[in-house]
Amino acid sequence: MEYTSGAASWQKALRRLVAGLLPRRPWQRRPGWSIGVPLIAAAAGLLFTTTATTAGGTALREDRRPQLTELIEDRRAQVAANEERAARLRREVESRTTDLADSDGPIREQQERSAASLGAAGFTALTGPGLTVELNDAPQVGSLPEGVENDDLVVHQGDVQAVVNALWAGGAEAMSIMDVRVLTTSAVRCVGNTLLLHGRVYSPPFKIVAIGDPAALRQALAASEGVRWFRDAVDNYQLGYSEKISTVTVPAFEDSTTLRSATVLK
Repeated sequence: MEYTSGAASWQKALRRLVAGLLPRRPWQRRPGWSIGVPLIAAAAGLLFTTTATTAGGTALREDRRPQLTELIEDRRAQVAANEERAARLRREVESRTTDLADSDGPIREQQERSAASLGAAGFTALTGPGLTVELNDAPQVGSLPEGVENDDLVVHQGDVQAVVNALWAGGAEAMSIMDVRVLTTSAVRCVGNTLLLHGRVYSPPFKIVAIGDPAALRQALAASEGVRWFRDAVDNYQLGYSEKISTVTVPAFEDSTTLRSATVLK
C-alpha cells in the first residue's frame, strides 16, 4: 500500500477538532460523541500524515520473498562449496595415510582391516540386479475436486519411508535415494513437498534404487501397508508410482563419517 501526503484532509480534521472543543450556548446540548469524534479524527489525521512522511511515496510493505530466495541459494552454494572442500581434505588424508602405510606396519594393518569392511559399510559403489521405485506428485490441476486438498496431491515423508523400509525388509543389499547412497541409519525428512537427505534438498519425482533379488523386493513392497496406502492414493489422486527391474548401480556413501556416539559392547 502506498501513502501520499494529504494536507487538505489534515486541515479539515483540525477544524473539526477546534469546532468540537469550542464552548456552546447554554441551551445547546453537547452530546458525548461531539468531543470524541474530533479527537479520533485528529489522531487518524496525525497517523496518516506521519505514515505518508515516513513512506516518502514508497511502499511500506515490501515483498521480501526474492531476498529470501536469494539468501537460500547463497547458503546452498556455501554448503556445496564446503562439502567439496571436505571431500578434497578427506582424499588428502587418505592419500597421506596410504603413503605412510608403506613404512609403518601398524598403520598398514589397520588400513587392510578397514578395507575389508568398506563394502559392508557402504563406502564402495555396487552394481547388480535390483529395483527402481519412483514416487511423484500429482499433476497440477486448475481447481481441486470436492473433498480433495493440496496435501493429498504430494508425496509425503511417510510415503518415502514406507518404500525404503519395505526394500530393506525385502533383503536390499544396498540402496540410494536420488542417486545418494543411504544406509540403514540414514534419516529421510520432507520439508513441504521436497526431500531433505544428508543436508541436501531434492524435489520430486523421488527415485529410490535398491540392489537385491527383484522378486523379493517387489513382494516386500506389495506386503507393506504404507506402500499399499500410497498406491491407493495413486488411483484416487493421480499420484505417480512405478517399479522397474534392471541392473542398477548404487554409488558409494560420501557423507561425513565422523563418530557422534558409540556404545561399548559387553
